[in-house]
Amino acid sequence: MPSADRPPSRRAFLDVTGVTVAAGLLAGCSGGSARSDRSVDPAPSPSATPTPVAATGRHQAGVTLPRSAQPHLLALVADLDDTVPPGPLLAELGETIQTLTAGSDPRLLGLSPGDVTVTVGVGPRLVRAVGATLPGATDLPRFSRERVDSRERGGDLLIQICAGDALLLPLAATALLDQAGDRVQERWRQFGRRGAEVPVAEDRTAPRNLLGFIDGIVGPHTDAEQERDLWLAGPPAVAGGTLAVLRRMEIDLTRFAALSVAEQEAVFGRRRASGEPLSGGGVDSAPGLNAKTPEGRYLIPVDAHVRRANPTVVGVGHMLRRSYSIDDPAPGLLFISFQNDLRTFTATLSRMDTSDALLPFTTTTASATFLILPGYEPQRPLGSTLFG
Repeated sequence: MPSADRPPSRRAFLDVTGVTVAAGLLAGCSGGSARSDRSVDPAPSPSATPTPVAATGRHQAGVTLPRSAQPHLLALVADLDDTVPPGPLLAELGETIQTLTAGSDPRLLGLSPGDVTVTVGVGPRLVRAVGATLPGATDLPRFSRERVDSRERGGDLLIQICAGDALLLPLAATALLDQAGDRVQERWRQFGRRGAEVPVAEDRTAPRNLLGFIDGIVGPHTDAEQERDLWLAGPPAVAGGTLAVLRRMEIDLTRFAALSVAEQEAVFGRRRASGEPLSGGGVDSAPGLNAKTPEGRYLIPVDAHVRRANPTVVGVGHMLRRSYSIDDPAPGLLFISFQNDLRTFTATLSRMDTSDALLPFTTTTASATFLILPGYEPQRPLGSTLFG
């Protein structure tokens, strides 16, 4: 892990996880052709052009839009100089985001922006300066199994960049940091990549993580669920925003891989291949926490992750997760959750801390929470509802 006085890495992201597995093979068929010349395989068709994602609107892009998160991410955490007013800086960043997503920023060096999204959040210190009771004003507490340098705990500014093309990530980051200039100081950055997407519902997919399991099955997915558990309804200064939690975790892959498949499934409480709960049903079925074998043993073990983190049992709302697998500085996961109440995360992790079979395989090395600012328009700059 980097020391507190070492500058953050700016290495480009080169296919971070290295774990993507081809889902199938193109089946070639050589018929009984009478041609004597050697046949030539047709050239592969070009990938479909990603659908652009609007930067402006009621909510910032990069949380629920696009519906299936892009495969590549760069999360950048920075601090603001104490003398810098946040409002003008955020407004400038919002304008730069619009030029980046429109493809009109020369700093993209001619690359198409595709489906790139940029999501901006501010840390508790900046929120408290406006109002100590506002959502987002509370720091994330410390938990067990943490090994976090002071440089990688907290922060004033989050810039989350997601795209289908990994080349866009450092270009967009460079453009935004260039716009900010010496008003910000970078703390740390993390590149990540999502694994293969797996269907989990009629119109929804979720990725596999480094442990081979489907990640992010449960969450507020419908509009009604998101209004209830995801988006902030008030005060007006934050309405339309949400609260983000970032936790970078190292995962002991060697020790987990040494378990049998049945033991791995007992850790999660789900089937590894299908994602179905051990209690039965489909992948999107609610886990049957009271289901037992004829001998009286719980089908989902008492310390299984899906039981310990179950929002109904914890007594909190659902969190929306857009997590990414990583392999630098070590194999693991960049856990990202969005919720409209920080207790959704803190109460869940506190309960997991007491007895969750998954946590002993993890060590948290970075931790922060941010208020994801409400959406913006050209007439209502980014951050203006909070900072004027």
